[in-house]
Amino acid sequence: MLRIGLTGGIGAGKSTVSEMLVEHGAVLIDADRIAREVVAPGEPLLPRLAEAFGPEIIDAEGGLDRVRLAAAAFADAASTARLNGLMHPAIRDRTAAHFARHAEAAIVVHDVPLLVENSMTPAYHLNLLVDVPAEVRLRRLMDSRGMDRDDAEARITRQAEDWQRRAACDVIIDNSGPIESTRDRVRELIDDRIGPFAANLSQRRPAPRGRLELTDPADKDWAGEAERVMAKLRHGTDAEFAVEHIGSTSVPGLPAKDVVDLQLLVPDLATAERLAPRLAELGYPGGELADHLGEGGSEGKWFHKNSDPGRAVNLHVRTEGSVGARFARAFRSLLRTDAGERERYLELKRELIERIGEATDTEAETTNAYADAKEPYFLRMRQRLVPESFA
Repeated sequence: MLRIGLTGGIGAGKSTVSEMLVEHGAVLIDADRIAREVVAPGEPLLPRLAEAFGPEIIDAEGGLDRVRLAAAAFADAASTARLNGLMHPAIRDRTAAHFARHAEAAIVVHDVPLLVENSMTPAYHLNLLVDVPAEVRLRRLMDSRGMDRDDAEARITRQAEDWQRRAACDVIIDNSGPIESTRDRVRELIDDRIGPFAANLSQRRPAPRGRLELTDPADKDWAGEAERVMAKLRHGTDAEFAVEHIGSTSVPGLPAKDVVDLQLLVPDLATAERLAPRLAELGYPGGELADHLGEGGSEGKWFHKNSDPGRAVNLHVRTEGSVGARFARAFRSLLRTDAGERERYLELKRELIERIGEATDTEAETTNAYADAKEPYFLRMRQRLVPESFA
């Protein structure tokens, strides 16, 4: 199952986008609907709310009087905490039941208005933001919902700011223009990313890579993308292991292949093997491999690649204290601080990409030839940065 988190500020049009995703075969789980379900007449939560906040929160028909509940629950911080302590577990359990009911679905979209505010994004393979500037949302709330300006502005202010949502989400869907533009964007997203991602995930296979080329870092947010991926990996592995951004994309200003390199540190290779199925479920299938240390030496690791065609990731699962892990950190620090070495490495990459690109045909051939061609340089750097590993 490909799990997608969908969010957007009030008035952004999340419901419109969620309907489009359903039209393309996704299953929708609506957080607002679940919040209403758990307080419906006959649900066990309703009498517990009445016990906590008084019988007057139940209306004449036996349903919840939301206005009276709000007046009682938001009177002070303790009352709000009491409400959250009752509501959140019920919503969590009902949401889990909905996901379990659709366990065989290829794509499940969870529409959550406060996805970013509640720090929920690491729990999903992809997070989609329906993005509309606050001033446009304000006008929509006033025109389509009949809100007065003060109420609309207050509701927008209580939510995350636009930049916070953009930083936390993987995909931005601009819904500020004509509806057909949004429909085209969703269709493109399904065809190019969501559909292939779901298929790759079900088959436990990596997404194909594009041709070997260097990308201008000014056009990319590699640090932000790496942080989102690392947050998902930490969440998916119960924050048991350190995850680090390494490689060229971790060096500000350095042109690089558009591939985020990460390393996840485990106590031993048995743990790496045990983690492999879970990493595949998170969208990173892989297998056992080795770091070449030069002079015929090697060091075991596990290597995983992305199932998401929209974000290329190399995930190196290495043991703590290994030569590979120490070298990755030391080389990153060197490139961040030594402009001369940074320029020499960049020139080497440019030369190799030009030469190898002309001599190879397939993606695998090109990638392997490029990695092999850099080994003499890396051997010299390992001797310089991790000299004790050659003793």
